[in-house]
Amino acid sequence: MILFPAIDLKDGACVRLKLGLMDQATVFNLDPGAQARAFADAGAEWIHVVDLNGAFVGRPVNAQAVEAILAAVTVPVQLGGGIRDMATIEAWLARGVARVILGTVALKDPELVKDACRRFPGRVAVGIDAKGGRVAVEGWAETADITVTELALKFEQSGVAAIIYTDIDRDGVLSGPNVAATAALARAIKTPVIASGGVSSLDDLRALRAVPGLEGVISGRALYDGRIELAAALALLREAA
Repeated sequence: MILFPAIDLKDGACVRLKLGLMDQATVFNLDPGAQARAFADAGAEWIHVVDLNGAFVGRPVNAQAVEAILAAVTVPVQLGGGIRDMATIEAWLARGVARVILGTVALKDPELVKDACRRFPGRVAVGIDAKGGRVAVEGWAETADITVTELALKFEQSGVAAIIYTDIDRDGVLSGPNVAATAALARAIKTPVIASGGVSSLDDLRALRAVPGLEGVISGRALYDGRIELAAALALLREAA
């Protein structure tokens, strides 16, 4: 199982939000490139990056910070936030992003996602964020009348590399991941699932490791505040390989 250390970008800095609220941001590092390099030096095989400002306004905002991350590491980077048209997808992939994450557009324009998967095999993931079991979009500011599983099933035959599932109610509060909901999603679809939200301990990682169909897990705040030591987490997840 892959551990994806998270770098969430707000106003050029590495932050973590609480419950997806932009006014509940804690700044952990003012140098995103240095943070990415620290993760890679500790053994991370992927870096997960989200342009939070971009997610809210619908276009890339923290491009300079993303480029600093890309320049700082050789491990693959997956990027989400404000990627809502083919031109932006093409631009980020051309600039060195290994995989783009499409969130809001997956709900509002699923055909764009399917087209991107055809054009860039293995380089498109769908991010599905849930609040109260319903899909949240526009930087988590809006909730749609569709469940996570219903949306995920729309892309089963499309070649999506992974479904990145975030439980917003668990995000940034270190309350433990929603293992039951994650497992239910993984059972319902054939596309690999990556879990996000609430991971706070090695025990949480052990619980997620036991979920069939789970490709990886994203962790942010717990890595920044020292609740999870990255090398120990990587070793734990590699035991299941």
